[in-house]
Amino acid sequence: MTIEAATLSTRRRWAILVCALVAAMTTTAATSGFAYVIPALHDGGMSLSSAATLAAVPTVGLTVAIIAWGLALDRYGERRILLVSILITLAGTIGAVVAVATDAGTVALGAALLVGGLGSGAANGASGRIVVGFFPADQRGTAMGVRQMAQPLGIAVLALTVPVIAATAGVAAALAVPVAVTAIGLLAVYFGIVDPALPASGPATAPTGNPYRSSGYLWRIHGFSVLLVIGQSMLWTFVPAWLITGHGWTPLSAGVLVTVTQVFAAGGRIAAGRASDLWGSRMRPVRVIAVAAALTMAALAVADQFGSVLAPAIMVLATIATVADNGLAFTAIAEWAGPSWSGRALGVQNTAQYVTIAVTTPILGTMIERLGYPAVFGIVAAAPILALPLIPRDPRPREEPVDVPGER
Repeated sequence: MTIEAATLSTRRRWAILVCALVAAMTTTAATSGFAYVIPALHDGGMSLSSAATLAAVPTVGLTVAIIAWGLALDRYGERRILLVSILITLAGTIGAVVAVATDAGTVALGAALLVGGLGSGAANGASGRIVVGFFPADQRGTAMGVRQMAQPLGIAVLALTVPVIAATAGVAAALAVPVAVTAIGLLAVYFGIVDPALPASGPATAPTGNPYRSSGYLWRIHGFSVLLVIGQSMLWTFVPAWLITGHGWTPLSAGVLVTVTQVFAAGGRIAAGRASDLWGSRMRPVRVIAVAAALTMAALAVADQFGSVLAPAIMVLATIATVADNGLAFTAIAEWAGPSWSGRALGVQNTAQYVTIAVTTPILGTMIERLGYPAVFGIVAAAPILALPLIPRDPRPREEPVDVPGER
């Protein structure tokens, strides 16, 4: 089912985008939901290493399948593929609940988590065609910023619900939260998402054929994104432990701050996208964000080293800075790759970032054990500086791939 952009009202375009956001939250639910029951599993006798290994299984499935899902998105459109992929994700999340409720063992649980991860790749890499096809160039940064709220909002929902339910009603009940999020995402796709009709050609700046062969633009975006995601991984993974063990916060208070921080981070992605629309540039705001990420991470290192009470507040600012670039990179990739390649190109982008997270997270954990948090915060601050030379100039001129009417 496709529809011409010219026939859509402004309200309908934004409604489709919100449905895409809800669909993308299914990826977060499938890949991150299990991590929030680790404390309960550990209290119940499962070793921390076993629980952490199980928590990594969905991400492995996501990483393996995401480029293939991108190819399917490019070939068959987003609505059809999202319905299939989210159904698979739903089967995996339900399977995890059943495996825990029936005490089926770690192999069955791991298999269910793997299925959920494999299915979640399409929702994670989708929406490029929707954003480029339904929104004019001066709104795409904002639109993609809204779409990229999915991950922090998903984390916020999980952080607020799963640990509390696991502690009071058990792990199986807690894992029903990812099931619920996935079911809502499936309904959002079925009732709310349509594909834009493909234009005769992509944007005037986009190359014909394989966009990776004609220039290094996409490769450079992947390169700087890999470096910028290190700070995001550091803060999203280790901040709870840093607050609880390093600053004496209770798990509840740490969870509340993490949730509030994710909400601010979601807003930061929208602000960055809006700035790119107003400036007429996707890459200029990325340079500003990279500098801000370096400065805030360095300030966090100094504050933590001297035990400043401002350290948690600086952490919030650093988190906002380290995630703000994501939507800009996605928008630039979708615009340059065009509707026939955006799924694959965004799949490559996500794969590179997830592999980076998988590789750097254990390294950062080892460094924290040996050097302490302040030193590692300082080391991570260097990554955005290294990313600056890789940030390309915007291609010129940027033109519309389709005619989109003005506000109505």
